[in-house]
Amino acid sequence: MFVPHTVEDREAMLQAIGVKRMEDLFQDVPAQYRFPQLDLPPALTEMEALQELREIASVNETTQDLVCFLGAGAYNHYVPAAVDSILRRGEFYTAYTPYQPEVSQGTLQAIFDYQSLITALTGMDVSNASHYDGATAVAEAVSMAYANFRGKRTKVVLSPALHPQYRQVVHTYNIGTPIQLVGEDIDLMAGPEALLPYIDNNTALVIVQYPDFFGRIYDYTKLAEAAHGAGALLSVAVNPLALAIFTPPGQFGADIVTGEGQPLGIPLSYGGPYLGIFATKQEYVRKMAGRLVGETVDNRGQRAYVLTLTAREQHIRREKATSNICTNQGLMALASTVYMSLLGKEGLREVAELNYHKAHYAAQQIAALPGYSLWSDAPFFNEFAVRCPKQVSEINAHLLDHDILGGYDLGQDYQGMENVMLVAVTEMNSREEIDLLVDVLSEVSHD
Repeated sequence: MFVPHTVEDREAMLQAIGVKRMEDLFQDVPAQYRFPQLDLPPALTEMEALQELREIASVNETTQDLVCFLGAGAYNHYVPAAVDSILRRGEFYTAYTPYQPEVSQGTLQAIFDYQSLITALTGMDVSNASHYDGATAVAEAVSMAYANFRGKRTKVVLSPALHPQYRQVVHTYNIGTPIQLVGEDIDLMAGPEALLPYIDNNTALVIVQYPDFFGRIYDYTKLAEAAHGAGALLSVAVNPLALAIFTPPGQFGADIVTGEGQPLGIPLSYGGPYLGIFATKQEYVRKMAGRLVGETVDNRGQRAYVLTLTAREQHIRREKATSNICTNQGLMALASTVYMSLLGKEGLREVAELNYHKAHYAAQQIAALPGYSLWSDAPFFNEFAVRCPKQVSEINAHLLDHDILGGYDLGQDYQGMENVMLVAVTEMNSREEIDLLVDVLSEVSHD
């Protein structure tokens, strides 16, 4: 609750700082800008304001109102009711990062469980807790690799099939640094072998996506071998749900695994808050940004949890920090922990298989339409690119007329791909919805 200062409070504070009037605090602001008159509507009662807000909100269309085939990094998955129920418990919902962490054993245990689940899913040794989203996690991988080589290696190879927004964040992070970003100009149809010529003795990190932005699944074993042969590291940005059925990156040589945790029990929420996954090998743990919870025993021999490896970011020796990232997306990490715990290994696999099979059914049906074809014949998970007979923006407008949220317009990020749509299919899409999408797309091809 906000409690305003009394007149006496304000006068006492002004007197304490040697100012007579409140207006004197704004002397440095040009007079014409000091106290603008706002053109505000008449005041409303609480009931009137609530009604107006409801009317405004009713204009929004969500995935509850539309059939959704839009993905491109954020996906319409089912979130079990238990996830939100646990998040809303008071001890979790209002908690911030504990500054006397060992007192907060429940929070630390939740983070420890999150780390354990992420390492099991990715096949890596350690996981932090956590980053803001998938994009910042990728950018932090660049910072970690640069720090690992003490600035002596300055080249980072970025696959053009890495999410465009992730690449933009990497570029933003590294403005004014010695880091050179290369590889984004190769042929989009090429596989990971096209990145090999960019790897040399100055390369710190090679970054790929799995599945990539176009939904394709590649084996990065040879790329990992080439990177390691040159002394560089390999970072893989993942869709964590895909790892329930595909080989985890830790098994084909990844040194760093990042990812967007949104598919693991986090709703779309107009783009956030989301969860940045970051896992790595044990040998790089001291270069990893973020927080790490460890398990130990207390003076009675009972299991206890401690917050470790944080001093270099927030408290002491900050000048030696790999990054100034220290905020843990605790509530989102808890959501993914609850989700993975509820589903378990078999449940995650079942959801991933539903995504896989439904997406392949949709791809087969769409590719059979006149004027449509699959952009790539590479294996894919739950997302695939489709060549369309018209511009995607026009097709999506037609789909929206039928209450269908169409796929991502790849022409927004890739020149010459205005007629290529990225379609995502999840367990939320029934066969009837997929058939409806195909029927409406067929209307476009017949125009």
